[in-house]
Amino acid sequence: MFRHLDGPSERLRDMKRLLLLRHAKSDWDSGVAGDHDRPLAGRGRKAARATGRFIALAGLEPDYAITSSAIRARTTLALAMESGDWTCPVNETRELYHAGVADVLAVVAESPEADSSVMIVGHQPTWGGVVEALTGGATRMATGTLVGIDLRIDSWSSIRPGFGELAFVIPPRLLTDGNIQLG
Repeated sequence: MFRHLDGPSERLRDMKRLLLLRHAKSDWDSGVAGDHDRPLAGRGRKAARATGRFIALAGLEPDYAITSSAIRARTTLALAMESGDWTCPVNETRELYHAGVADVLAVVAESPEADSSVMIVGHQPTWGGVVEALTGGATRMATGTLVGIDLRIDSWSSIRPGFGELAFVIPPRLLTDGNIQLG
């Protein structure tokens, strides 16, 4: 079995938790005309489902989610929610597609203040840049990777570089290669 990760309500009473989920593996050979419409590959669909189950089993369900409008990001979130049997309000925005770090932080800053945990679903290289900006350290963000950052803020509008601490990094291979039993 695995250890339950502390959810924000248990451990971070006056803090926020940001979950970054990079879209799962996409299908480059799908034949779609544009990058925005590229779907997930079979491997990506499997990883998104496993990540959703992990989120539920670890007690990491977000209060609110923001996803890039790209098909692969939206599908990653939808499959994770469905497989993990969890739900939350979702904001779909094109602002996270080809966004820079400052753009992402501005979108997150508009999250509902009552929500202690927000998930954003999007793309590299920006997601790695967000992790580095918030925590001061770099991490590898393979497709489908889930990262948790604990933020020393009590209001989403206060999100700033350097205000975060890396809580965990969960690459999809950890979940899909039998390393963690997901039930």
